[in-house]
Amino acid sequence: MKRIPFLLAAALAAAGVQAQGYPTRAVKLIVPFPAGSPTDQVARLTGQPLQDALKQPFVVENKPGAQGAIAAEAVAKSAPDGYTLLVTTNTPQAANVSLFKKLPYDPVKDFSPIARLGTTSFMLMTKPDFPAKNLGVFLAYVRSQPGKLSAGYGSSGSQVSLAMLKSLGKLDVVEVPYKGIPQALTDVIGGSLAFTFVDLGNALAQAKGGKLKGIAVTSAKRTPLAPDVPAIAEDLNGYELIAWFALVAPANTPKDIVSRLHDATVKGIAKPEVKDKFAAIGTDVAPMNPGELAKFIQSEIAKWAKLVREAGIQPE
Repeated sequence: MKRIPFLLAAALAAAGVQAQGYPTRAVKLIVPFPAGSPTDQVARLTGQPLQDALKQPFVVENKPGAQGAIAAEAVAKSAPDGYTLLVTTNTPQAANVSLFKKLPYDPVKDFSPIARLGTTSFMLMTKPDFPAKNLGVFLAYVRSQPGKLSAGYGSSGSQVSLAMLKSLGKLDVVEVPYKGIPQALTDVIGGSLAFTFVDLGNALAQAKGGKLKGIAVTSAKRTPLAPDVPAIAEDLNGYELIAWFALVAPANTPKDIVSRLHDATVKGIAKPEVKDKFAAIGTDVAPMNPGELAKFIQSEIAKWAKLVREAGIQPE
């Protein structure tokens, strides 16, 4: 009986030594969406200061598909040693609970929260020659073409944004799913889609390049990053959608490792030059500690359930 406390103490001491030496090799940052997606950009901006602080490579690996569920399942089943992390969003960590009848992972039980990274919104975008210069004209035009226009989505944020627009705006359009927003963008530019919802960072770049035009944003009010683009709520009362990014590890990752990752992450994204880079991709740095993030994710699961229900989306 006396050996049990000794063994427990030895295990705890070993965990402490492990955390002190962590990391001793490259760390994988799994991204649940394609290269060029907002999550991919956030992962790369987060990984660089982590690499600088912890003196080991932080390598981004994209595993797109199934609204982020493929990547989330892979990380959930990884060893809880701090060497495989998930740069997640409201899609795999909250919305998927309501978008799928069954998930191969539990967004709460299967992960150890590390830090929230930032928040962003979406922009409704069309080709420059789309016959509408503002949201009011856009809504009227789409209503005049029932069932004839198609719109794409590549994340839960863009999917729910589209569903809410259809519901509140009384629109009849064909929905087309994509593995990520960049692919939907390509088809809007190519003309096979009439419109899509684009994360703010990509939207600003597309608008600046003249390939697409912004009609409205999903935040409750206009964003300072695009003050001339109205909020959808200006025409459709009650419309609002905000997306977020976070860093999580497999469940049961040692608390010392989680703490070390959290401290390095928050210090890294607080640097002025990093915050400026986040702003350039349309994202506000908005950190949370592990305890706050755990509560936030649970509240977001309930929030997205309400959004999905009100948007009339049926789980797949």
